[in-house]
Amino acid sequence: MKTIYTIFFCLLFSFIGNAQQGSFAWGVKGGLAVGLQQWNSYERDPLFRYQGDIYIETYDGPDANALFAQAGYHIRGSAIRSRNNVLFTSGNIGTVPARTFEFNNVSTAIGFKQRFDFNTNKAYYYVGMRGEYTIGTNIGEDQRFVSVSDPLKGFVRPFNYGLTGGAGIEFMFSELIGGIVELNLAPDISFQYRQPAIGQVTGPNGTPITLGERRIRNFSIELTVGFRFLRIVEYID
Repeated sequence: MKTIYTIFFCLLFSFIGNAQQGSFAWGVKGGLAVGLQQWNSYERDPLFRYQGDIYIETYDGPDANALFAQAGYHIRGSAIRSRNNVLFTSGNIGTVPARTFEFNNVSTAIGFKQRFDFNTNKAYYYVGMRGEYTIGTNIGEDQRFVSVSDPLKGFVRPFNYGLTGGAGIEFMFSELIGGIVELNLAPDISFQYRQPAIGQVTGPNGTPITLGERRIRNFSIELTVGFRFLRIVEYID
């Protein structure tokens, strides 16, 4: 995994250095994030949060394809709403109030963008690689309702990687300032959480139990709006 991150960041810094030598576009964007997760074979409810990025991309004209790089803050995770759980505190089965399982991630991505005409604007689709670092999580913070299905904070993996891809529309407000609207899909390849089977855990009413292996991947759907600024470099002989 270290090799993957080394290659990723070398490509990222190389891209930014090369883009700044000529014309480029840059901007800020953000919006709604819908977090989805599957805990082994159990599907969790969506988590509705937010996300945002700053980005830079090559620019060789309004019709040209581009390479892009971006970095930002994304909240991944899932939720549980109105489900029955076996409680550690009593051993009874009860309905647990809505809870969220959140991972606050710093995300970087590099990729390729293809443009095409869409009425008087430009539409595009893009694909890329993504690397993330978890700077915080609420796993283990809520002690009011603890069940055997809860993840344990010590097994949260701080480094993760995956893919990013989506489609959007670019529109211009003026010659050098524009806007974007895009829909992004962000599936993880690595596991945000990976816990082996743990035996001899004190369960409900003091009964020893074994916690099964658990692996959790993130998948996010993001609706984004933002601004796009052009820096045009003209070479005169």
